[in-house]
Amino acid sequence: MPDPCLVITTGEPAGIGPDIVVGLDSAAFDARLVIVGNRALLEERAAALGVDLRLVEYGALRTEGAMELIDVPLAAASQPGQLDAANASYVLELLERACRGCLDGEFDAMVTAPVSKEIINSAGIGFSGHTEYLAELCASGRPVMLLIAGNLRVALVTTHMPLRAVADAISGELIEQIATLLHAGLQSHFGLPNPRIKVCGLNPHAGENGYLGHEENEIIIPALQRLRDQGIDVPGPYPADTLFTQAQLADADAILAMYHDQGLPVLKHYGFHAAVNTTLGLPIVRTSVDHGTALDLAGTGEARPDSLVAAIESALYQVRCRQPQV
Repeated sequence: MPDPCLVITTGEPAGIGPDIVVGLDSAAFDARLVIVGNRALLEERAAALGVDLRLVEYGALRTEGAMELIDVPLAAASQPGQLDAANASYVLELLERACRGCLDGEFDAMVTAPVSKEIINSAGIGFSGHTEYLAELCASGRPVMLLIAGNLRVALVTTHMPLRAVADAISGELIEQIATLLHAGLQSHFGLPNPRIKVCGLNPHAGENGYLGHEENEIIIPALQRLRDQGIDVPGPYPADTLFTQAQLADADAILAMYHDQGLPVLKHYGFHAAVNTTLGLPIVRTSVDHGTALDLAGTGEARPDSLVAAIESALYQVRCRQPQV
């Protein structure tokens, strides 16, 4: 069986995406790596960082130590650390090319470098994040954001929204949708036949039986019971401040947090430089670095590639889990 073919987007051109991509050692992976980005940008960044970059045209005869490149023109010249709204369309073109290739079976998985939501929105393009954008491209329903650091997996009921809006957004139907997709994704992407998903409450002390909020009693607990009636292992809700302890995590395959900053600070503290973001609920495998564009580090040589390496390794693991066993 041939090595899996992974497509890697280089992300925001002014950020560290190009830096960490040009620093990859393609020989370190049992995979065919295809880069989507601008050749001149990558060559300039490699020269500035003193990296021996070898790129060949996508589909050309592969040579040892080289990565294949799908060359996409920039809309405007890019300088490290200096965002330019003119390149918002370029960033989205990278995502569209990679996603379309995965949907068509051209690539086995896509791995994404960071983008700037701010600059894409300032260009007049509504964009709340990779997760939601890729779900739209795939014509999928609600996606699930799953973050991974070592053996810790954290999924989110709500993703990129103001904290003020979180309580109103949480419903029994939403919890059931996310938990069901997470359960199926842990089975298909990670080879876990009967995953245990421990669920956070929304309020401090998981509402303390209604004294600190009604969402647990009225929304979360009934939703979890309906899920258990379907055979999905979802104990909870637990107070978030005690769920993320070693004793509680020992028998959990994943944690389902109610909102972004309930679960992700713990995960990033646990393994920031090796954390991976993966999107469940899509018909494709997609992983990403779990950090931002780090504009202040772009072009300095100080950006660490660890999260990108972990994202590639996770994508390969998921691809192999999804392959039919013969």
